[in-house]
Amino acid sequence: MSDSKTLFITGVSSGFGSALAQAALAAGHRVIGTVRNDSALTAFQTLDSERAHAVILDVTDFARIDAVVAQVQALHGPIDVLVNNAGYGHEGIFEESPLEEMRRQFEVNVFGAVAITKAFVPYFRERRAGHIINITSMGGTITMPGIAYYCSSKFALEGISDTLSQELRPFGIAVTAVAPGSFRTDWAGRSMQRSPRSIADYDQSFDPIRKARQDKSGKQLGDPRKAAQAILQVIASPSPPDHLLLGSDALGLVRDKLQRMSKEIDQWQDLTCSTDG
Repeated sequence: MSDSKTLFITGVSSGFGSALAQAALAAGHRVIGTVRNDSALTAFQTLDSERAHAVILDVTDFARIDAVVAQVQALHGPIDVLVNNAGYGHEGIFEESPLEEMRRQFEVNVFGAVAITKAFVPYFRERRAGHIINITSMGGTITMPGIAYYCSSKFALEGISDTLSQELRPFGIAVTAVAPGSFRTDWAGRSMQRSPRSIADYDQSFDPIRKARQDKSGKQLGDPRKAAQAILQVIASPSPPDHLLLGSDALGLVRDKLQRMSKEIDQWQDLTCSTDG
């Protein structure tokens, strides 16, 4: 098809990455996807013998990323759209969660996305074209008990995306932060890393939240296939948004957060302005 594009998607073996890759292939696009092992590589490439290509890459293997990106473009030509999808969720009470688990969360969700993006930006800038899509979360604007590390990683990626969109706009490069609400992926199930409970004071407030999150896994409102179609619309748009929420739950929760923020800003504006001059 004449308007087909070449997408590079990190983490195509499950979740949003898998849904988007399959939808993009069905729409006639070409997809290069990162996977973690040989069996996943074979499984992905059997989706389409001509347009589905996989590369084994851990997004935290920073020393390999530049060479892999250069090799991919040498083999398949210029990439039109980069989708930073690889990531996972961490759940745990802040006081109970080891610092090392936060470091790992940021290594994957933030530094991995940044490293991949850094490898692509020079090519996009040279061509004065390209689209970077960062899969963030409604948890990059709102927060919930038990996911401080996850939300903070998504807040960071939101800030990076927003700044990058301003830096790259003069070169014709778009940056979109796509922030899903609750979707039927493995986020709250198999892929969730959970810190063990250890402090009884939190039992009453947090144990029901953890149980509800586990029970809800696989039954969330959002359909990943519909999310994939929405992202394809963003990719096809001549003027894509800087930020896109996905899901009515995300819409309601983020709107409520912004309204509460606005009310508090108004309430304290005299004190805010008292520090001038």
